[in-house]
Amino acid sequence: MTQIPPPHTAQGVTLAGLSPPTLPVSWSQHVLALLAGEEKILAWLEIDLDTTLHFATGIVVITGERLLALSADDTAGQSWTYRPGLTLARRDHAGVGTLELSDATSLLGQWRYTLGADVAAGRLIDHFTRQLDFHLTGAMPPAAPQALCPNCETPLLAGQEECPVCSKEIHQPPSTWTLLRLGRFAKPYKGRLFAGFVLSLLSTAATLVPPYLTMPLMDNVLIPYQNGQAIDPGLVALYLSGLLGAALVAWVLGWARTYILALVSERIGADLRTATYEHLLKLSQEYFGGKRTGDLMARIGSETDRINIFISLHLLDFATDVLMIGMTTAILMSIDVRLALVTLLPLPIIAWLIHVVREKLRTGFERVDRVWAEVTNVLADTIPGIRVVKAFAQEARETGRFRAANAHNLEVNDRVNKVWSLFSPTVTLLTELGLLIVWGFGIWQIAKDQITVGVLTAFLAYISRFYLRLDSMSRFVSVTQKAAAGAKRIFDILDHVSSVPEPTSPVHLPKVSGRIELRKVGFRYGTRSVTRDISIAIEPGEMVGLVGHSGSGKSTLVNLICRFYDVSEGAILIDGVDIRSLPVAEYRQHIGLVLQEPFLFFGTIAENISYGKPAATRAEIVAAARAAHAHEFILRLQHGYDSLVGERGQALSGGERQRISIARALLIDPRILILDEATSSVDTTTEKEIQKALDNLVRGRTTIAIAHRLSTLRDADRLVVLDRGSVVEVGSHDQLMACEGHYYRLYQAQARNVDTEDGLRELAPERDTDGERQ
Repeated sequence: MTQIPPPHTAQGVTLAGLSPPTLPVSWSQHVLALLAGEEKILAWLEIDLDTTLHFATGIVVITGERLLALSADDTAGQSWTYRPGLTLARRDHAGVGTLELSDATSLLGQWRYTLGADVAAGRLIDHFTRQLDFHLTGAMPPAAPQALCPNCETPLLAGQEECPVCSKEIHQPPSTWTLLRLGRFAKPYKGRLFAGFVLSLLSTAATLVPPYLTMPLMDNVLIPYQNGQAIDPGLVALYLSGLLGAALVAWVLGWARTYILALVSERIGADLRTATYEHLLKLSQEYFGGKRTGDLMARIGSETDRINIFISLHLLDFATDVLMIGMTTAILMSIDVRLALVTLLPLPIIAWLIHVVREKLRTGFERVDRVWAEVTNVLADTIPGIRVVKAFAQEARETGRFRAANAHNLEVNDRVNKVWSLFSPTVTLLTELGLLIVWGFGIWQIAKDQITVGVLTAFLAYISRFYLRLDSMSRFVSVTQKAAAGAKRIFDILDHVSSVPEPTSPVHLPKVSGRIELRKVGFRYGTRSVTRDISIAIEPGEMVGLVGHSGSGKSTLVNLICRFYDVSEGAILIDGVDIRSLPVAEYRQHIGLVLQEPFLFFGTIAENISYGKPAATRAEIVAAARAAHAHEFILRLQHGYDSLVGERGQALSGGERQRISIARALLIDPRILILDEATSSVDTTTEKEIQKALDNLVRGRTTIAIAHRLSTLRDADRLVVLDRGSVVEVGSHDQLMACEGHYYRLYQAQARNVDTEDGLRELAPERDTDGERQ
């Protein structure tokens, strides 16, 4: 490709108010030497692959006049000026990004990079498009950016607080209408809700009686007394009794209303939590792979609590406020229309303020929730992994992570509070000004003999309540947006459709023999192909070992058979029936799974063994433990089968946890057994103990085993050798060794490593073969 000399034309449009991005030190001298005059750098992309996908260095630069490309072999570079038909596009496949420059007739340039640079590639294309449009049409960019994203230097527009490029998810601002979706959870309690509404109506009406009684009390008792008339005790007692009765009735009705609606809100919250958790457990493994534990815990916990408070307190107060304002307005209009209209003067301004603030709070509170989830994510990462943190002396680092997340949370909350702190006092000021206007207009009317002092007194009493409720309603904007943000995050879970759906017309197998058949199975994770065209038939009671290098697709195949994921191509059949036709829970009841890292729940040993069969008797539990060679060490514990295992089984050694896991699988008596590296994380002596337990477990069952030590699979009926997601060899150990293919090379390489490890082990001091308990 011919090198084009630097142009000396007019400078292209630049991004106002922003300094040019800093080039990498290794490229700065080479690039700056190629720039002409006032030519400015707008964006750059550092390339880390060559066209043959080997690691190499290079850089693509966007200036105001052209696109520059340099490589380690060509530091003089190539360049292309902006002209009609020129396009710059990117695409990615299997973890590799490709940037292509072309015109109407040919491909001019192509650069490849790992996807870690994809953000910079997007920024590069954005700048290229802006400059090309400017040179061809003279049109300015859509808007001048005011700042750069601190992470990826993407220009941010005025008022834009979140980077659209480096944000991991597209976050839509929550809509207040989301709260209406809670109606389906409120439907079972509509009778109580209606009773609460009626009580709210009656209690609000009762609170409006006292101000009305102040009119005759002033005009018929107090003012005549100042003019020399005697006070009528009976009349005074009547008015005071009315005031006391109204207060007592309002108190009783208010208590009943609050209690009923509090009960309803708690039940709605409990139903919402349960529904969210149930739906969460039905989602596929793929969903959990992209979520953080702390974020999900925050959604089910704090977000539902926030909705509870909203329904039981704030929604109740809002309903009362609306009723109070409506009834008060009607009473004021009935007393004096002109004075009532003066009272309503601040309403349009307050309504406009609410509209403006609501738009800002709508996105603000949703960001607050997400940022708070970052704080809980740090806790969810650190506390379960506290042993690793302490082992590597990373307390200061984790404290720094938490401090940074907490500081980000503080920053986002400060932005929201900045808006809210101005809004609330402004509403209070407007209501105070409204009260002054009513005072002035009322005094003028009294001077004109248009109203009495009693009428003005009653008006002021009503207005104080009116403005108090108006101020309360303005504060409702904040809690509504908080609740809407929480509801959106919960419905994000409830609206998510599992990638492993239940069949529309389920097939039920009365008895499972255990025959498994994979027909041309393929699986893709995103754009990356993991397994391709795998066809295997496993007969009932047969033991098949999966062998291959790390990343060859062994665990993926196991996940597909367990239906943690669904195949992208082909089908998996059990006893001749596609597993996608079987109810998910019913199908998995026939599978026993023993993992490389067994997971134990906090509780007793007996509870963990009976996890898959909660109704198991103690005799069945003990029998499973004996078969798993776990009975002896369990009896040595202080409380035997009632001993607590600690969180994730930390009170037990690795070998003990694994044998508990095997006992758990034995107890459910599955027809299909999957062993995923069940002995890879223990020493040789412990492995022998576990192997004895596994021998009892696999007897008479269809077994699929993945093992780190190939020697443990010598007794398998068949071995399936995988390489890069495809089956390359199938046969017994002896057959595959005789072929001297993939399996032979794997076995020989591992045998050499084992010999070396055995020699080192003879030189090392003896230790507890079952591992030290934590």
